[in-house]
Amino acid sequence: MTVQTVTNPIKMAGSLIGLGISSLLGIVVSAFDLFFGSLQRIVGLRGMPYVFVLPNLLIFSIFILFPMLLNFWYAATGGIEFFPADRPFVGSNNLEQLLACESFLDPNTCREDRFWRAVFNSIGYVVAQVSIMVILSLLTALVLNRSIRGRAFFRSVFFYPVLLSPIVVALIWKWILQENGVLNAIINGFGFDKAPFLVDADWARFWVVMISVWAFMGFYTLILLAGLQAIPTDVYEAASIDGASAWQSFWQITLPLLMPNLLVVLVLSLIRAVQVFDVVFAFTGGGPGTATQFLVQFIYDNGFTSAVKRYGIAASASLLMAGALVILTLFQLRLSRQED
Repeated sequence: MTVQTVTNPIKMAGSLIGLGISSLLGIVVSAFDLFFGSLQRIVGLRGMPYVFVLPNLLIFSIFILFPMLLNFWYAATGGIEFFPADRPFVGSNNLEQLLACESFLDPNTCREDRFWRAVFNSIGYVVAQVSIMVILSLLTALVLNRSIRGRAFFRSVFFYPVLLSPIVVALIWKWILQENGVLNAIINGFGFDKAPFLVDADWARFWVVMISVWAFMGFYTLILLAGLQAIPTDVYEAASIDGASAWQSFWQITLPLLMPNLLVVLVLSLIRAVQVFDVVFAFTGGGPGTATQFLVQFIYDNGFTSAVKRYGIAASASLLMAGALVILTLFQLRLSRQED
C-alpha cells in the first residue's frame, strides 16, 4: 500500500508534466502555423523561399557586404580619422602611393617599401609552402592508402594538428625553437652551438613554412586520401595483368584519376597561403625585421597597430590582395573546366 501511494503521485506528476509539454508544443506549432500562413497569403507561395533566406542575407549584408563596401570608401579617402564622414576623398592616391616604384623588383626604390617587402615575402612563402604542402600531402596519402599496420591510428595522427588553434600551434613551436627551447637544448646537449632559429631571417622563413605545412597538411592529405580510395582496384589489377610496374601505374592511373583532388588541394592551399597571418603573427610577429612580414600583417599593422593609423593604405592593400585572390579563383575555374 505504501509503495502504491508513493508511486501514484509520481505517475500523476509525470502525466501532468507530459500534458503540459504537449500543450506548450501545440501552442507553439499553432502560433508558427498562424504566422507563416498569414505571411504566405501576403507574399505568395513563390515569395516564401525569400522569406526563409532573408535572415541569412541580413547577416551576410551586415557582416560581409557592408564592411566590403566600406573598405572601398576607406581606400578612396585619406587622413587618420576613423569615421567615414570625417575622411576627405582622395580618389586613387592611396593605390598610387602603394604602386609608386622606380623598379618593382627592388623594394628599396618604392615609396611604400614595407608593402613590397611583404609582397615578395608572400610570393616566396606561397611558392615554397604550397609546393612542399602538395608533395608531402600526396606522399602521405599514398602511404596511408596502403594496407599498413595501425593505418587508422596514423591517419588520425596526421589529421590531429588541423584540430589545433593556429595560435596554439605557433606558441608550441615558438617554445620549441626559442633560444632556450627544447630543440636548442638537444643541439647543445650533443656539443653544438645553439641555432638562432627565431632571430636569423633565413631560419625564420624556413620554420614559418615548415610549421604551416605541419599544421595544415592533414586536411589536404584527407582530400587526397578520399580521391585515392575512390579509384577502383580493378583498374590496378588490370594494369598488373598487362605487366605495368608500380611506377607506371602511378603515372598512368593514379595521377590522372587523382588530378581533380590535386587541383582542389592546389587552389585551397594557394588561397590559404596568400591569406596567412595568425600562425606567423604569433610565431615571429613578422620578424626578424620584416623577414616574415606578409601582406595580411602589413594590412593589420597599418590599420590597427601603428601609431598613426593609415586606414586608406591598409584598405588599398587589401583590395590589391583581393584582386590576387580573384585571379587565383578564375585560374581554378579555368582548370576545372579543362578537367571536365
